Amino acid sequence: MEHFQNPHNVGELENASAVAEAGNPICGDMMRFSINVVDDKIDEIKFKTFGCGAAIASSSILTDIAKGKTLDEAFALKKDEIVEALGGLPPNKVHCSVLGLDALRHAICDYWRKEGKLDEHPECAKMFKEYAKGEQEEH
Repeated sequence: MEHFQNPHNVGELENASAVAEAGNPICGDMMRFSINVVDDKIDEIKFKTFGCGAAIASSSILTDIAKGKTLDEAFALKKDEIVEALGGLPPNKVHCSVLGLDALRHAICDYWRKEGKLDEHPECAKMFKEYAKGEQEEH
């Protein structure tokens, strides 16, 4: 409840190193994460979330956990770590923690893309190829 009632790191970073969003069209939750990277670590992180209390709390605690971690460490975070740090979530709300991780991972991938490091991170290269394919199919 603390992270829902008094969320940490709310907002958006000016001149962020990377920004990304993730959403779920079924439940309507949308999350936007912005990160500043210094020496391959998340120096600053902020989020904006449109969604339920679990989505807000998951985003808030994720920013606390990710801050100070290397990009590889933050990318490797798992939903169970978020749920455990919150003291649990109802089963129908666990997807909220996954959305936050997706948004954070997309931001990290965007940073690596900008730095020309996608070849070192095949999971990000795959994500960008799938995104580009989806864009082409829409047009």
